[in-house]
Amino acid sequence: QVQLVESGGGLVQAGGSLRLSCAASGRRFSIYAMGWFRQAPGKEREFVAGISRSGSVTAYGDFVKGRFTISRDNAKNTVWLQINSLKPEDTAVYYCAADSSTGGSLVRRSTNVYDWWGQGTQVTVSS
Repeated sequence: QVQLVESGGGLVQAGGSLRLSCAASGRRFSIYAMGWFRQAPGKEREFVAGISRSGSVTAYGDFVKGRFTISRDNAKNTVWLQINSLKPEDTAVYYCAADSSTGGSLVRRSTNVYDWWGQGTQVTVSS
């Protein structure tokens, strides 16, 4: 069982930056691959970024284009998402999620494979 708590969202102007955090409970955090997803009103939840248990493998959604960076610190049970050059279309609720089923070595993009989810943090970008 893993509990995930996101923070760091807020209202920011276009072109600004945010760093989202996801704090995990439990001693097994280091064996899970982690992912960030987002969901805008009226849209499906989409993959933003993912990171393997060791941090050696990362993956990003096609729309990211170098603006997002995912990282993790297993000693702190935390994964981060740095978002730069924010755009109004980045407005969404951002969720972190943990994938326990691959031993943490793979980064997967489907929402269906993630076992635990946080409550989300709202990011709103004004133009």
